[in-house]
Amino acid sequence: MMFLRILLISALVLCSSANLIAKEQPLSFDAELSNYQYDLPVQFFNFSSQNTPLKMAYSYLKPSNNMPTVILMHGKNFNGHYWTNTANYLNSKGYGVLIPDQIGFGKSSKPADYQFSFAVLANNTHQLVSSLNIENPIVLGHSMGGMLASRYSLMFSSQVSKLILLNPLGLENYLNYVQYKDTDFFYKNELAKTPDKVIAYQKKNYYDGKWNDTYEQLTHFISGQIQGPDHKQVAWVNAKTYDMIFTQPVITEFAQLSMPVSLIIGTRDRTGPGRNWKKANIDYELGRYDKLGKAAASMISKSQLIELDDIGHLPHIEDFDRFKGALDKALSF
Repeated sequence: MMFLRILLISALVLCSSANLIAKEQPLSFDAELSNYQYDLPVQFFNFSSQNTPLKMAYSYLKPSNNMPTVILMHGKNFNGHYWTNTANYLNSKGYGVLIPDQIGFGKSSKPADYQFSFAVLANNTHQLVSSLNIENPIVLGHSMGGMLASRYSLMFSSQVSKLILLNPLGLENYLNYVQYKDTDFFYKNELAKTPDKVIAYQKKNYYDGKWNDTYEQLTHFISGQIQGPDHKQVAWVNAKTYDMIFTQPVITEFAQLSMPVSLIIGTRDRTGPGRNWKKANIDYELGRYDKLGKAAASMISKSQLIELDDIGHLPHIEDFDRFKGALDKALSF
């Protein structure tokens, strides 16, 4: 009996030690997040762009009862995975949902020599949309995805039934206020990132100092790539995709948007790219979404502004119930 007790205790100790080691094992993901699981099934669209064979990862939930499809465009520090709750909600109401990982992001190809632009990403997405025979989609973009959604809607205006912008970047022309920075500058910053720095940035800038497991899980893919085998490749591609945010404004063309446009704005948001390298003698305050939403809506002939007080840069993550109400209003506009 004593021998059995010793064996049992030894087994428990070994099990506990193994769990401790597993918990301490750092996250590690390759450039295309091969071992990072999305909640929704992922497929790949193979095509060629800039003389380069590429694959675009995407999830697609088919519509029912002849409902339209909503294209969800992710932000700079995210991928299609953070749209899961939004996608399931939309699909439960009959909408089709298409969630692409843009080239350079998520599970899609990350070509080091690609000339990134909102126009080329929009064109890539349009090829995917056409391959799936999706007609007259509703386009919803968040953060950097809002700039892409705007460019997509400007390029394919006759085919977009509605545009929804969720705390989009690009509601101001950044180079009016900040110094231009070469891609090498952003590459150096990317190489200096650590998981702790990523969490500290998002906690401060996205969630008003609050933090929980949901927020942290959305940083896991970044932490894994920082600690992964393709860190330098991912850092370089991430650096290249910063350039288009600064050099390819969309706000100057908002008056040309012809479809109904809804702006869903968390008014606590203060996201202001380039804030730390403003031009000399510029006292303009970047990222005042409580003002930017109103100004942007006034430029668009068919627009509505839906403001969410005391919510920051990610309304669909921070307070999904309030976001759902805003989304319903946007879909019915």
